[in-house]
Amino acid sequence: MTIATDIITTPPVGTTVVPVPKAEYPRPDLDRSERWLSLNGEWDFSSIDGTARITVPFAWETPASGIERTWLEAATYRRVLSVPADWKGLRTVLSFGAVHHRATVSIDGTEVGTHVGGYTSFEFDVTGHVHPGQNALLEVAVESPADKRSIVHGKQRSIPRDDYDGVSFTPTSGIWQSVWMEARGRSYARSVTLRGDSLTGIDVSVDVAGDRSAGVPVHVRVIGGEESLRLTSGEDGVASGRLDLEAPRLWSPEHPHLYRVEVTVGEGAEADRVVATTGLRSMEWHDGQLRLNGSRLYLRGVLDQGYWPGTGLTAPSDEALLADLDLARELGYTMVRKHLKLEEPRWLHRADELGMLVWAEPAAPSRFSPEAAELFEDQLEPMVRRDGNHPSIVVWGLYNEEWGLDWDIPGSRRRADAAAHAYDTMAAIDHTRPLVENSGWAHVKSDLVDWHYYEPDPATWASSVRELASGAQEAFPVKLGPDFVVDKSLYGSADFPRTGVPLLNSEYGEGYTSLERAWHLRWQTQELRRHERYSGYVYTELADVEHENAGLLDAERRRKDWGGLRPADINADTVLVIDLVPRAAGADIEVPLSPFELTVHVSHHGPEAVAGQLQAQWVPAGSPLPASLVPPASAAVPVLVSVAVPAVEPFVLGGPVTLTIEPPAAAARLALHFVDETGVVRARNFVDAAPVEEPNRRGARPTPSPAPTP
Repeated sequence: MTIATDIITTPPVGTTVVPVPKAEYPRPDLDRSERWLSLNGEWDFSSIDGTARITVPFAWETPASGIERTWLEAATYRRVLSVPADWKGLRTVLSFGAVHHRATVSIDGTEVGTHVGGYTSFEFDVTGHVHPGQNALLEVAVESPADKRSIVHGKQRSIPRDDYDGVSFTPTSGIWQSVWMEARGRSYARSVTLRGDSLTGIDVSVDVAGDRSAGVPVHVRVIGGEESLRLTSGEDGVASGRLDLEAPRLWSPEHPHLYRVEVTVGEGAEADRVVATTGLRSMEWHDGQLRLNGSRLYLRGVLDQGYWPGTGLTAPSDEALLADLDLARELGYTMVRKHLKLEEPRWLHRADELGMLVWAEPAAPSRFSPEAAELFEDQLEPMVRRDGNHPSIVVWGLYNEEWGLDWDIPGSRRRADAAAHAYDTMAAIDHTRPLVENSGWAHVKSDLVDWHYYEPDPATWASSVRELASGAQEAFPVKLGPDFVVDKSLYGSADFPRTGVPLLNSEYGEGYTSLERAWHLRWQTQELRRHERYSGYVYTELADVEHENAGLLDAERRRKDWGGLRPADINADTVLVIDLVPRAAGADIEVPLSPFELTVHVSHHGPEAVAGQLQAQWVPAGSPLPASLVPPASAAVPVLVSVAVPAVEPFVLGGPVTLTIEPPAAAARLALHFVDETGVVRARNFVDAAPVEEPNRRGARPTPSPAPTP
């Protein structure tokens, strides 16, 4: 006999207790963990294939679910609910993290509600359908069409296929985030909105539901502080006010201070209590720059699609879910662009705690129609209601690369209007962060001009990055199919301002092997850091997904061979920008036969200017960079070259520093270090010297080719 631990019974002697998958409380940012019950675990599952057992919350396509069935379009989940007896006198709310795509929920045969949208959370007050101390039958009937083109589905594959089928993955159908029940007060906080953009206090709005919504007392206080508010909900059920803080502490990546705010609705034993979390931080976007809390912000981001082998869009465990944030930080990134997916609140809460910035964006349909555009916009209010309190979210993305707009904003007024309408809709809901209406291409109404560009040739990349920064170039080639290359513009409207809006790259990366990808990461990122016009970048991507092998890590989150590169060096506050067009991975230059000059710049994004020494020394080919470079102890040790670097101001590319380098005896790696005036190594980079095979090549080996001028 097998039972799940979330059923409130005492196991008979001799039974096996099955651990509940993802048993953690799903909403640490809106904490009601004092009175809750996980419904994850084994459920009955019926479909056209018959009956089986499925493990919730894993999509039925995944091995972890126990079903592993693709292109199943409908199924019904069933399990017994047992509401704790001590919930008597309280209201019971049934919550779903996410169910793709349409979910109809019934208890004991009576429908309690329907939800459409595979990525947004939802809940039903089921107080009238359950009785504390008694069992009830919960059923969730799910429809998940194989033809997903007109519904919100992000990177899920469709039949018939999407236009972007080549970068789509196994679908995610059914219940794929946690299911749980909560006990709440007779009148309770349906939602709690906290905003700390003033930097001096927390603006609070509580939406009251339950037995009574109007005229209900609401008490708000800062846990660990003296500040509190006593409010009363209005006729619309909303209680609003402001918590001014005596000694406000700001949230930032360096100091991610969080405030926990207790909200009590009603009074006495039947009151509702919830603890919400937020931070004091502001975002501004003007004069071509991003600012966080008034200070210039440069986003060093990585794309994260949130897929795992065997479990799909659902992390296999809480540890795996949160570990991706630590991995991104170890690689030097300060922001994660969570791609076409509303990630679990536990992940966002951990980003708040770590100080990791987040670019959040919903999934989209893949074919345009007024109905599909409406389904897309239907996600926006639930997205903000669930996630808007998180200070880590600094960008709201909307559409991506005209997906759901038929790749045709420039040629279709209706599609351009749909993108602009999504922007306006989102701005009316929450405009405390910059909004991007169509990430990557053809902007018509956006707070950021971002662009997606994949280019394998280093010289072409450097030239395009320079021309896009200067405004001399507004378009770039995009390969939409094997034999289908088009020029995509930054702008989908002649009226869109060409200056004053922050400009950044939000997808780039190249190479087939892990060595090539690390090489392109190093050289392409340095070109983005060369130009002061940019406000950041997003590298594609953190980890491999199924057939897509673009990750710095493989699908199991293991490190790849980066050819001696330490990604954190190229994503640091301070980096070295080398005036060089590299030739090939592992062979940036030919092995020189005579002394040559190498010009290097310091790009520094710290709070204060830095000065120091630029050092260079040959080390064995392919070896990791040493922690420090030291003067030679004997003639057998390569010479250490050191040149003074005058003060480099933040966000201004440092002036050229020229080194004269003696040739190595054979293939070698030139290690470059920038050491500040206190002896701390602030930046590291390298140049590989090795033979390069070129057909029909004659004559002596050349010295390094200079990069395009800044």
